[in-house]
Amino acid sequence: MAGEPGPEQNDDLRLANSLRAGDVIALTEVYDTYAPFLYDYCHGLLRDRVEAAGALRNVVVAAREHVDRLTEPDRLRGWLYAIARKECMRRRDSPNRHTGQEAPEADDDLTDEQLARREERRLLAHSALAALNGRQREAIDLSVRHELDEVDLSGIFGMPLEETLALVERAREDLAAALHAALIAQNHWKDCPSVSALTESWPLSPQTSGSLVRHVASCPVCGERETPPLPADRLLSVLPIAAIPAELRLDVLTAATAEDRAGNRRAIAAWTEPFDEYGWPLPYEPTPIRVRERAPRRRGPLIGAVAVAVGIVVLSVGAMSALGGGGGTNTSATGPAAPGDSGGPVGSGQPAATPTGPSPTVTSPSPTESKSPSKSPSPSKTPSKTPTTQAPRPPDTVEPDPPKRGRLSMDGCRMGNDESCTIRITAVGGAVTWQVTGTSGDLSAGGSGRLSSGESAGVTVRRTNVICWGDRTGSVSFSPGGSVRVEYC
Repeated sequence: MAGEPGPEQNDDLRLANSLRAGDVIALTEVYDTYAPFLYDYCHGLLRDRVEAAGALRNVVVAAREHVDRLTEPDRLRGWLYAIARKECMRRRDSPNRHTGQEAPEADDDLTDEQLARREERRLLAHSALAALNGRQREAIDLSVRHELDEVDLSGIFGMPLEETLALVERAREDLAAALHAALIAQNHWKDCPSVSALTESWPLSPQTSGSLVRHVASCPVCGERETPPLPADRLLSVLPIAAIPAELRLDVLTAATAEDRAGNRRAIAAWTEPFDEYGWPLPYEPTPIRVRERAPRRRGPLIGAVAVAVGIVVLSVGAMSALGGGGGTNTSATGPAAPGDSGGPVGSGQPAATPTGPSPTVTSPSPTESKSPSKSPSPSKTPSKTPTTQAPRPPDTVEPDPPKRGRLSMDGCRMGNDESCTIRITAVGGAVTWQVTGTSGDLSAGGSGRLSSGESAGVTVRRTNVICWGDRTGSVSFSPGGSVRVEYC
């Protein structure tokens, strides 16, 4: 990475076979060989040193738990990147992810003159990469800086090989065009007013970089400009490398081998599943939001109830007509529709339930057509001799009891040296609308929602410190309900 050769494939085969044999020393060698590269990759996806450290720990744990699945042990390195990408995508999807603490850059011991020259090249690289989309930038980074081939990239992205080949080829072509345009903007911006106007700030933004590439391709002046060739590996070699924390090694190896962490290792291994026929993890699929996880509400009984109600209204209209009250306005027939769940999600392929109650035949106009003039009901053949002059009393309606307000029951959790634990919250005595309002200690948590009476939910709490020393406690506050204790380290 950054111009340095990566591990050889014979190391992949040897280390994979040693891991399969349960060699603990091999696990240490796996960390020493691959961890700096994997940490930089995870940090590039997560932009946070705490999240990158947690992701690397889970990669090593999952690799030890699932190494028997890998059918091609000589591709251990690419397989580790596939696990890392899935873990990073899972973390990016979490509402409780830690943010805002980027890792320092690895020290290269350069002179001031070398640092200045590297900074100039770095701005050029950022300006060229800005014209690529996210998938292209990631493919270039894995291919050039991390020295992975298209077969590895196919497994990492979960894409067919032919699509991966096309992705890498197009990314290289677009990067070459963007670099050519960026070099023109850097060295010849005075020769073209359009380039001068586009490059008022440096490095170029994605929008400006894309506009510049399109301009150079169509401008007769800029199109004739020749720029010095700069291979992609030299261009990207100046990009910053995230420095892996020295103390992370002990934390990761302890998490992967300690007997009292077996339960946590099983949970991490489950996060990496499922795998394809070659033993590579399938791409991460976001978990549906909580509303979608609920079973769709059955519409049958509600439809039956509405049909019965409409039937009662129709019979009432007929009775009023028979009593001579048909000339009045029937407010019941044009009242609000019964509440339903038509706005909620409906499970695909799930048939509607059949109404259980009787459904009388309805011959009157639908209530939804009330804006149109309705036809008068047929006059009775035997009208009452003493027609009433008072509208009949509508049937008594019973107002439903207001929903009871419940309270929130909370159970604290202990994570020990693990990365996270789960607080269990339960609505007791009625529905509860809850929200995480804050944390204390080196903890982060968030979330909100509504629980029906008796319903429970889990709130994930993460520790934000990289290394644990001694027993620590913190708390998570909820509204309503106060706070709950969390023990960690």
